[in-house]
Amino acid sequence: MAENIEKIYGQNAENIGLLTTTDFRILERLERGEEIDVEEFTRGRDPISASIILHGGLFAYNRARMAGQVSPPAVQTERRPMTLCEKIIAAHAVVDARSGKLGVEAVKPGDALFVRTDVRFSHEYVTPMAEALFREGFGPEARVSEPESVFAFRDHLTFLDKVMPPAHLKMGLREQAQSLATVQETFSKQQSIKLYGEVYRDGKLVGSEGICHNKVIEDIALPGQLVAGTDSHTCMAGSLGCFAFGVGSTDMANAWYTRDIRVKVPETVRFVLRGKMPPGVCAKDVMLHILSQEFFKSGQGIGKVLEFAGDGVASMPLDERSTLTNMAVEAGGFTGIIEADEVVVSYLAKQRGLDPDQVRGRLVKADEGAHYLATFEIQLDSLVPMVATPGDPRNGVPLAQLQGSAPAIHIAYGGSCTGGKKADMDMYASVLKTALDRGRRVADGVRLFIQFGSQDIRRYAEQQGYIEIFEKVGAELIDPSCGACIKAGPGVSESPDEVTVSAINRNFPGRSGPGKVYLASPLVVAASAITGRISGPEAL
Repeated sequence: MAENIEKIYGQNAENIGLLTTTDFRILERLERGEEIDVEEFTRGRDPISASIILHGGLFAYNRARMAGQVSPPAVQTERRPMTLCEKIIAAHAVVDARSGKLGVEAVKPGDALFVRTDVRFSHEYVTPMAEALFREGFGPEARVSEPESVFAFRDHLTFLDKVMPPAHLKMGLREQAQSLATVQETFSKQQSIKLYGEVYRDGKLVGSEGICHNKVIEDIALPGQLVAGTDSHTCMAGSLGCFAFGVGSTDMANAWYTRDIRVKVPETVRFVLRGKMPPGVCAKDVMLHILSQEFFKSGQGIGKVLEFAGDGVASMPLDERSTLTNMAVEAGGFTGIIEADEVVVSYLAKQRGLDPDQVRGRLVKADEGAHYLATFEIQLDSLVPMVATPGDPRNGVPLAQLQGSAPAIHIAYGGSCTGGKKADMDMYASVLKTALDRGRRVADGVRLFIQFGSQDIRRYAEQQGYIEIFEKVGAELIDPSCGACIKAGPGVSESPDEVTVSAINRNFPGRSGPGKVYLASPLVVAASAITGRISGPEAL
């Protein structure tokens, strides 16, 4: 029982037969010793959720569904103009689970259905849990369906032992964490799943092949696809024009077997970006500005799709678009998405060697006249550098507001999936080269970390000569992996009085250590490392 129940948690609870409710009157009745009819827990749920609850969980329900013993109600929505996400959902709707028939004429917000995934992925923090559920639900000999569309990543806990407290080491938690990677590797081999694993140089472990979100964009997802991953930032792939969203371990375990994920069609909010960003402003500032608006601060954005459009988005490179979609979930959003265009076509042709015409044939566009819950227009040329003060990504304020009171920092962290892309490396290097040219290095008492989102991004930095700049200025370089962003690698704070300025996506209390975390753009992170306090490049 809770006042609010987050989507992935709520679905995980339903999937394993755990009853949830926001009706505290039921608690009072239980305290009086009353019996509660199970229908009290299905009231207000969509038909699929209600049926899953009555079956005692998703595994039992799906066994019956795949056997043809039960079917979700058919989507009855008549033809209508649809948003980008709605069109992708409609095309992937499962009409008949046994025959594999897909596609309905239209969907609308609130429709509940199963959709067929094109890409399923998980990382080592979740794969072992999902694997245990998979075996329990479908039997020890169960096989993953179409394993060529399933991917595993060793990327979340690669560097955990570098920051694990001595007390935890004594408890054997390092070995337990390592065992998660071992279970994932074994499962991947048994099921013929591609595993993006660890990278060694000179016989020494240096990191991962890449953070899952970066690699999904670099290697895997395509426009118009439906992508499900065991991480809320799966939405980052929405920059390719696909419907990408996070799911829990129970949903992934079922999707391994059925390829299907249940979805309740979400409302879409449209952000039309106009003009061009002024110097010193980048996509991170755009998102911190958007998240600071009342629509998100009041919780109205929870569960909504954020669709970004306009000439302002069209002029952004793919990496900057990926910052927008990555951070769409920071106020509880469902996902973020951007209509794929020639920027995406060119990227995929160059990155993967794909035929441009074949990529163009996959592009999906929103219908003229599609309904949006709300539409906001943002003039990019009016924006300024932003900083989110500690505690919440929605705490965005103009950087200039901190003038005179900008705190001294102990850590400047550039990296993670959000801040470890090629365009981010360009920004770090531009600021740090200026500092070097002026005879400046990382300020005394400050540690600057720069972490690459993938080995491909690291190679790019090497080719551009950035590695030499980073090292000369005094930065500590970290190979790809999730790290300080989830308190699992170099760059975490060690005491409450430490201050970090970071290019990651979240600054919730304790997430990157006990200290205070300010979110900012790569430009501000690099400049702050040189000045010793939160500041922009103009302060160099």
